[in-house]
Amino acid sequence: MFAKITKTATLIAEGLGGLVGIRAGTEEPMFVREAMIGSGAGAIEIRRYGPRIAAQTVVAGDEEMARNAGFRRLAGYIFGGNHSQSQIAMTAPVAQARNADGQSVIRFFMPSKWSMELLPAPDDERVELVEVPGATYAVLRFSGDRSPQTVATKCEELLKSLGDSGFTPRGEPTAWFYDPPWTLPFRRRNEVAVEVGTG
Repeated sequence: MFAKITKTATLIAEGLGGLVGIRAGTEEPMFVREAMIGSGAGAIEIRRYGPRIAAQTVVAGDEEMARNAGFRRLAGYIFGGNHSQSQIAMTAPVAQARNADGQSVIRFFMPSKWSMELLPAPDDERVELVEVPGATYAVLRFSGDRSPQTVATKCEELLKSLGDSGFTPRGEPTAWFYDPPWTLPFRRRNEVAVEVGTG
């Protein structure tokens, strides 16, 4: 009986945590902070990430609709929509970028315990597993609204801040979303990131 009460209390706490923006027990990719550009709310963090594995899908259409459709598609994969019906833990962030055709590429990063050899193949042919090479990123964090317009503004702000920093963008920025949509806006963690090099 006590065990059931404890489990129920834990579930309630985790649910409330998700509501206010606390990512209880959610794995995030490890990184090394290499530098900071500026200070305060508009500071840019330079992070070095190691290699990762992601499940990704490509979705056409409006960015917000594509994000939701891609999320559902990838959630289907990690919640058993795969050849071994395995359950794979959700991680953060969910990534969204644009490809050369203007379509949205949505990614879930796989938990670090999984390898390409061990991950089950997706049932949905629109989902693929990809290896993401290690790279250095410039990252701008923000909370609140994460509409396509706000994300675009933050991407412009990020690129402008890199102007005379010594770091050169490589490719287009991507958006990283750490919290579910029902999280209170002021507690949301959102980021825009772009791969960078020096010189």
